[in-house]
Amino acid sequence: MDPIDRKLIAALKDNGRASTADLARRVGRSRTTVQSRIERLERDGVILGYGARLAPDLEHGAVRVHVMIKLGPKEARAVEAALRTIPEVRLLHSVSGDYDMIAIAATASVAQMDEVLDRIGQLPGVERTTSSIILSTKFDR
Repeated sequence: MDPIDRKLIAALKDNGRASTADLARRVGRSRTTVQSRIERLERDGVILGYGARLAPDLEHGAVRVHVMIKLGPKEARAVEAALRTIPEVRLLHSVSGDYDMIAIAATASVAQMDEVLDRIGQLPGVERTTSSIILSTKFDR
């Protein structure tokens, strides 16, 4: 990836629905060059897809939590597979430090989140969890 690719990716992150002409203006290249670069980035697996970012009002009332997960030895694959089956788990990171994974979960109520946290804590291979409710998001890039 070169600086033009990085500018193009930043522009797509700002607006994944921007026209090729708009993207070309933003990165200072022709439309055909930008289209070729986008196709290459998609083909090479740099760009995996496009999505919609929802207004915070749509998540009003949603309970979102970071769940730090400590695993037993060699349990990462099994726990990851089990977490994939829990639809409330929206994102999963493998991390270094005291915990092995951090999951982001979202539910409509505290009672539902309590159930999800119990379910995560009871998974085979999970030794310990610590959770933190997200009170607000200051910015999201």
